[in-house]
Amino acid sequence: MAQIYIASPFFSPEQVTRVTQLEEALAQNPTVTDFYSPRLHQDAQAEQFTKTWATEIFHRDMAQIAAAQVIVTVLDFEAKNLDSGTAYELGVATMRDLPIIALQEKDEAVNLMITESLHWYTKQVSDFETYDFQQLPKGDFIGEIL
Repeated sequence: MAQIYIASPFFSPEQVTRVTQLEEALAQNPTVTDFYSPRLHQDAQAEQFTKTWATEIFHRDMAQIAAAQVIVTVLDFEAKNLDSGTAYELGVATMRDLPIIALQEKDEAVNLMITESLHWYTKQVSDFETYDFQQLPKGDFIGEIL
């Protein structure tokens, strides 16, 4: 059973819909013990978007990455560039040698630093209902590399 951290942008309705569908798929997967989605944990003691709030959220998210066994990420974005927060989380995961499991529904080029760090890749959110997080099968990135 896997403890999962979800690294994903959630700044637009489209992004929120995509990560919500991913959360729902993971909740159906019998090989998932639990997952942490930062989208669901934005509440803090401090006022949102203040330095104190940012510090609290940062430390909470870093603690959750440290506790994770697997990172699940969404590579879809809206500005032809991966969200900087998601990219940072993937860098931390790479340095911790955590497997990175990726969803990308759109056909956009992805930077080689991301594509080369992936353990498994899919274009279908429904695949997360059945992916075996115990065995962690591999699957290469398929698409345009920047």
